[in-house]
Amino acid sequence: MGDTPQRSAHAGTGGTPVATSHEGPAGASARVAERPGNPGRPDGGLGGGGALPRARAFGAERAFRGLTLAAGTTVLVVIAAIAIFLVAKAVPALRANTESFWTFEGWFPNDNPPQFGIGALAFGTVLSSLLALLMAVPVALGIALYLSHYAPRRLGNALGFLIDLLAAVPSVVFGLWGRDYLAQPVADLSAWLNRYFGWIPIFGDGPYGNSILLGSVVLAIMVLPIITSLSREVFRQTPTANEEAALALGATRWEMIRTAVLPYGRPGVIAAVMLGLGRALGETIALALTLGSTYAISFNILASGGNSIAANIANRFAEANDTGRGALIASGLVLFAITLIVNITARAIIYRRREFTESAA
Repeated sequence: MGDTPQRSAHAGTGGTPVATSHEGPAGASARVAERPGNPGRPDGGLGGGGALPRARAFGAERAFRGLTLAAGTTVLVVIAAIAIFLVAKAVPALRANTESFWTFEGWFPNDNPPQFGIGALAFGTVLSSLLALLMAVPVALGIALYLSHYAPRRLGNALGFLIDLLAAVPSVVFGLWGRDYLAQPVADLSAWLNRYFGWIPIFGDGPYGNSILLGSVVLAIMVLPIITSLSREVFRQTPTANEEAALALGATRWEMIRTAVLPYGRPGVIAAVMLGLGRALGETIALALTLGSTYAISFNILASGGNSIAANIANRFAEANDTGRGALIASGLVLFAITLIVNITARAIIYRRREFTESAA
């Protein structure tokens, strides 16, 4: 009998024979010449398991990282430089002061001996800013909700542009408008409030004129576009799926806003309000034209009087001597600290709210 013929992988179909063994000894592939570009690959390519090419020592990524680090460090350096400048200029005047800087209700830094205090100025600054927010925030949120969820697109865009344009009006224009046009209507309103609500301490007797109420109304108009613009953009970022889910469950438009839009936009609204508060705390010319420039702590917002740190600096700087300028810089240091506290508080509130939202999700 002859030798058995070799079987084909396609037996019965006339297929070609299949090689049953490798040509060459075992392990020959390991001895294939490797290119230096990528060890482990005969062709030097970037195949599976191959090492990535080494990054450049001074590449674009490292340069950009250094640039951003320098920018962030510059901000901290500027803040520290401002604080050092204020402290260095304020210390001599504080040492020369013969009254309590925190509780004395008066401002006589040019006298000999100098006497001045920050209590009344800080009180007027905080009171006028809080009253401005109390008047501006509800109106701003209402406008933002209308522009983002009720108004037609064209009307919403047009009104939004006008509100943004209002933020570009110089503060001196608001101050002159408040002093020359709003003073009399606010005085009439003050008399009416005292007549019918005089039993409330903040609605005390006159005389009426340039008062905390007038300054707060002007401040409210000034911070209104800031809070409105930011809140409108935050409300527009609400996921459409959340709104459609609320409507699909039978919610009305207001119920959808209350359950889907407002909770989602709460951190952004807080940030907008705090930004408006910072704007109100630092306002200078508008309050210098609408407040009465008195130095007394009083909760009566209707009577003529009131003052703020920034307005006092604008009114008193020209006539101040060396000690007086140091006293004004010391008051600026207090305003600087108040502004930092407000911003840090806002960041803490937003951070805690974000943590709560992420944990709930």
